[in-house]
Amino acid sequence: MRQPMLDEIKKELVQIVGPDRATDLPEHLVTYSYDAYTEEQRPDIVLFPITTQEVSAIMKVAHREAIPVTPRGAGTNLAGESVPIRGGIVVCLTKMDRILSIDAESLTATVEPGVINLDLQREAEKLGMMYPPDPASWAVATMGGTVATNAGGPRTLKYGVTKDYLLGLTVALADGNILRTGGRTLKNVTGYNLTTLICGSEGTLGIITEVVVRLIPKSPASRTMRADFKRLEDCSDAVAAIMAGGSVPAALELMDRFVVKAVEKSFNLGLPTDVEGILLIQLDGAPETLDREVRQVENALIDKNAKNIIIAKDSAETERLWLARRAAGPAVMRMRPNIITEDVTVPVSQLTAMIRKVTEIGERHGIQVGILAHAGDGNLHPCIVFDRRDKDEYKRVQTVCEELIPEALALGGTLSGEHGIGIAKAPFLRLEMDPVALQITQGIKNCFDPKGILNPGKFV
Repeated sequence: MRQPMLDEIKKELVQIVGPDRATDLPEHLVTYSYDAYTEEQRPDIVLFPITTQEVSAIMKVAHREAIPVTPRGAGTNLAGESVPIRGGIVVCLTKMDRILSIDAESLTATVEPGVINLDLQREAEKLGMMYPPDPASWAVATMGGTVATNAGGPRTLKYGVTKDYLLGLTVALADGNILRTGGRTLKNVTGYNLTTLICGSEGTLGIITEVVVRLIPKSPASRTMRADFKRLEDCSDAVAAIMAGGSVPAALELMDRFVVKAVEKSFNLGLPTDVEGILLIQLDGAPETLDREVRQVENALIDKNAKNIIIAKDSAETERLWLARRAAGPAVMRMRPNIITEDVTVPVSQLTAMIRKVTEIGERHGIQVGILAHAGDGNLHPCIVFDRRDKDEYKRVQTVCEELIPEALALGGTLSGEHGIGIAKAPFLRLEMDPVALQITQGIKNCFDPKGILNPGKFV
């Protein structure tokens, strides 16, 4: 157990950012002791820098004193990445929230790490552009956090994840040195791709203080559909049929009955509660091709026994259909005091098989599990609800999580599609990564952070 931070060290850190951007009050520390996962640990102090130089100065003190440092954005991550499990310093980047530039000619944006994902989306759309990565928490998730976890979202089926839009970074390293990677050009093969290396590293290699991303022209037209299925297997089989038919939807989302009922109970959106699953589908592209794609997808849905198909007639109906998906996470969270949102991913051809396994494992251990999925890329989010105060139930929940991972790997999948490793998946890395890969990963960590102070206990 680490000893509490000395008062003189705290004073030195407070001098860097000023007393109005630092706190060690117990009631404040509690609010930075957890994220959307189940573990909690209080830091010794929380600092709110507003410049790269302040982050660098903080890291120089931390490096000298070997103090653990946990970077944090909005804390929406789902695997414990921003939990300071060894205490020390939380560097909260939410006050670094400026959109520094949007270049419509070069199709790039430069932002600070505390910029909200949705805010960047809206500013880009004003100029006829879009930034495709759209995590479910986009209304609060910060750009620094989405880069640190290589976040995805519904639109990544067609458009890709964060790393596919990342051009350059400014990063404060463990010893306080400042690293700049990449640039503002769409093509850059100079040296090792350090930008991609840091993307998804969960704050274990450095603290991101500036982000350069590429934008793309906004699609000229889109259509949204909802399909309802009496059988969940027909619902998941329809996903493979759509993908095999040659259409690549911008988004293809699955919700099972448990999730649908939760959404309807909380938000009363008129969803059918007598079905086992629904699909939400967004197609986009040139107007002259959309009607053909809609018919093609509709035929695939009918072929897989869709009970009902709705095609949105206008933007208001489109927004209402997608509200069901955006509301799913909060709605399920209301069902029980605690939730773990899993993140196993399998090839689309194995989606139905994995859904069967999720259902069987939950039922066998007497645990309620709802299923959300970015179905088009095989990314399942089993939503495991429980009460952690019930020790027996929590033990069974942990068993469910442990059993899901080897089942996904046996189907050719991965233990995390987009939520990351953090605390939740760190014990299972050896099941997927071979000893050589683990050794190289540890070597990279040692090179960037020889004292092991950056987000310790995560990832490696």
